[in-house]
Parts: sequence; C-alpha cells; structure tokens
Amino acid sequence: MRTQVAIIGAGPSGLLLGQLLHKAGIDAVILERQTGDYVLSRIRAGILEQVCIDLMDEAGVGQRMHKEGLVHGGIDLLFKGQRHRIDMNQLTGGKNVMVYGQTELTRDLMEARAAAGLSTVYQATNVQVHDFDGKNPRVTYEKNGQTHEIHCDFIAGCDGFHGVCRASAPRSAIREYEKVYPFGWLGLLSDTPPVHDELIYANSPRGFALCSQRSHTRSRYYLQVPLTDKVEDWSDEAFWQELRLRLDPEARAKLVTGPSIEKSIAPLRSFVTEPLRFGRMFLAGDAGHIVPPTGAKGLNLAATDVKYLYNGLVEYYQDKSEAGIDRYSELALKRIWKAERFSWWFTSLMHRFPGEGEIAQKFQEAELDYLIHSEAGARTIAENYVGLPLDFGQ
Repeated sequence: MRTQVAIIGAGPSGLLLGQLLHKAGIDAVILERQTGDYVLSRIRAGILEQVCIDLMDEAGVGQRMHKEGLVHGGIDLLFKGQRHRIDMNQLTGGKNVMVYGQTELTRDLMEARAAAGLSTVYQATNVQVHDFDGKNPRVTYEKNGQTHEIHCDFIAGCDGFHGVCRASAPRSAIREYEKVYPFGWLGLLSDTPPVHDELIYANSPRGFALCSQRSHTRSRYYLQVPLTDKVEDWSDEAFWQELRLRLDPEARAKLVTGPSIEKSIAPLRSFVTEPLRFGRMFLAGDAGHIVPPTGAKGLNLAATDVKYLYNGLVEYYQDKSEAGIDRYSELALKRIWKAERFSWWFTSLMHRFPGEGEIAQKFQEAELDYLIHSEAGARTIAENYVGLPLDFGQ
C-alpha cells in the first residue's frame, strides 16, 4: 500500500490530523491497535480551548460540538471553605472554554472518517516503523494473520505514551524529562446534574477535589488519593462522602449523588520528549508529552501539535517547502513547555503533598488569596486556562 502520511494511533490527535489532511487533499492511512469501541470507551478530558474548537470547525466536524457543548467563561477556586470565581471571559478579552467530552469529540471524528470512506485499520498488531531517517519511510503491521506494509512520505506518531513511535526513536537522539507526582486522581462519572454550572477546583486540608461535568445531566468528579489506593477500595458511597467533606457548604447542599457509570484512578505525571521530529517521523499528542490533568491541557496540547504538523505538511505538499515541517518540533515544544509549566504550577498550588506539613497549606492559601485579589494574578490563571495564542512567544 502507498499513502502520503501514515498515522499511527486513532485517538483524537490521529483522527483530527487525518481529517484535516483529508480536507486539504492529502492522503493518509490510520493504524490503531485497539478496536474502535475500545477507543471510544476511554474516559478522558472534557475541556476544549478555543484553538481546539477552531480546529474541529476547520476539520468540518464541529456541528454537534457547538450544539451540545457547554461554553464556560469562568472557574471557581475553593479554599479555606469559600469559593471565588475567576472570570476568564472578562480577564482575557472575551475568551472562553467549552465542556465537550473527549469521547464525543473522538466519535465525531470517527464518524466523519467513516462517512468519507477513508482508510482506518483497527486491531493492527505488531506495528513497526522503518527507514524514517531516510526519504522512503514505511510501516509494517499484522492483521488477521497476515503482514502488511505501507510506503509513505511521512509517519505521524499519534500512538500515545506507550506507543511504538517514540520507542523507535534512536536513544542517542532523544531526551526525555519526567516528574511523577506522589498521588493520583480518583474519578467518578455519574448521570447526575452537576453541582455547579462551572468547574470547582477545591484546595482542602483533606486533599484536592474537582467538580466537573460532561453535560447538564452528566457529572465528572475527582478526588486526590494516595497512589497506593485501588478503585475497589472506594465504594460509591465512600466517594460521595469524601467529596462532601472537601466542598464548601453551598456545594455540599446542592450535590446530587447517584451510581457511578465509570470509576478509575489515574496517576499524575509531567513528561516531555525532545525533539518531536526524527527524520520523517513526527510525534504528536501523548506520544510526545503528558501533563497532569489539573490544567486541562492534555487534549488541547495534542490539538495544537496537530495544527503545527498539519500546517507544515500542507506547506510541503502545496508550496513544495520544508520550512513548516523543519520548525514543527521547535514551535510545538515552545507551547508544550508553557502548558507543562502551568499544569505543574496549578497542580502544586491545589494539592496536598505528603510530608510537607501545615506550613505548605498556609503557603498555598496565601498564594490563592493573592491570586483572587490581584487582577494580574487572576489574569495569569485565566489566560493560561483558556489557552495561550498559537503564536505566543514565537
């Protein structure tokens, strides 16, 4: 088989890149080791920056997002038992975020790809990338007991943290940075109305909590828990009781509980790979970086990676210029490190760290008090949360 771009991974970044390339008349094949149903079953992020929203529109798949997504112009910070609103819309000159689950975004992209008759190979096993350091890269995979080969111009590694693409980069040419946090997030999804019409980020002596949502009738809640905890240690009743203890009295009174649809514990890490280009293979999304979910940056960073890579590939095919793909890694990493910094800072501000004692909580509360009473401080949170401009600092 011959294609222009071989995309490894049918998560949001791979599907979005494939859809954008299709709109630009560039041929791409997507390989995915899991089934489509498995991809859709993964419960992930739900906060979209404007850049991500614009990309969905550019890809021609934003109709349902605009119909069902919830536009949010602010967030609440809860500390010392009181909530304080950060008016992101006012502080950023009218910018907002949108609540729209990653599962729904992925579904929109999958359905658009299927409707266009584009090639996606699910359950592709033993995927291997070859010769990406030259001009004729290729990808091999196995399906139904047979080995297949794809010849291409470029390989886009959108296959996540554990994927084959980053693992195939020469160790002498790659550098990886990592910080592992000493706690995880216990998440619960329920068909209950959200406790508040915007997100609540809670700094509590008992640990961090987040009240989020997927719709007017579906809520997503998180609790900071020790890494030693297991999901089976937490009954629904125990989760709701602990969440109540970390909320303010008003939110506690409005909390509607119900059976969990999904419950899981996610570890938190900051991780960046440098560079993001190895010859004719590029890394995008979780293949190149991981952020703690506190800043809601994971999906959005993947989308901006795709934007930079897509622009470079269009420039290559339409203008016969390699300037865009040559700058891809540099441009993407500048934005990645800014988002990594914000996610690390926000995580450090809102969570209890083992062994730091009561003085650490006092430091956090003093900083939070400064942030909500300083317009400059509040703007720092707001402009980072809604997403820095694509050309910021370029």
